[in-house]
Amino acid sequence: MVLGLDTNLTYEAKETGLFAPHGIDSSAITIPGGYKDDIFVPYDYGYFAVVYDSDKLKTPPTSLKELVEGDPKQKIVIEDPRTSTPGLGLLLWVKSVYGDKASEAWAKLKDRVLTVTPGWSEAYGLFTKGEAPLVLSYTTSPAYHLIAERVDRYKAASFSEGHYLQVEVAAQTVSGAKNPLSAQFLTFMTSPAFQDAIPENNWMYPAAKTTDALNPAFETLVQPVKTLIFPAEDVAKNRKAWIDEWLAAMSL
Repeated sequence: MVLGLDTNLTYEAKETGLFAPHGIDSSAITIPGGYKDDIFVPYDYGYFAVVYDSDKLKTPPTSLKELVEGDPKQKIVIEDPRTSTPGLGLLLWVKSVYGDKASEAWAKLKDRVLTVTPGWSEAYGLFTKGEAPLVLSYTTSPAYHLIAERVDRYKAASFSEGHYLQVEVAAQTVSGAKNPLSAQFLTFMTSPAFQDAIPENNWMYPAAKTTDALNPAFETLVQPVKTLIFPAEDVAKNRKAWIDEWLAAMSL
């Protein structure tokens, strides 16, 4: 089995021929905008967001435009789109808002970038250590601090253009397709027994129906005014060119 891919990578993954149809009932899936696929089964979802330290930043950006054109002294830590799904998410977020002018946006934003990390953990660690007042993360990240740490200083900025959606998925490989445990585990992943654990362990939204209500802390989180997402096939066709565009803009 494989789990942890997101829908920005599923088209390319499917093209490898390494995955088998799951053959399970996925009617319990409740992803925003809907989701149906015969190979990949969603198990959680979330929205990318710029998280800020409210003790250090009293006026956060209210749009991607404000982030791009804001004070370069207010630094942000971001992730590399070549090695990180959040990094790729930010790349696609900027592309979905700026389109053909994405390169210009990156050229402006780079002055605010403290550093580009290989993954989310490194970026968020620098943020919580106080190295920068902003970090690319998720709208759900503040829930961790509220619930696990009882700290309310970390908040997600609500962007007027909307937020980019990430859906994480699982699948069985061709070699595992003959093993009934693979399908059974995928079915289990969509059940309340598994989904109830998602919000306060993976700090994302459950992809299917649950028996437990979400902690009230989740009610305080940013609710995107618009969901942004590219079809997986579009990402596969353009990912290399868009990353090259990002590299060129960030190296100017």
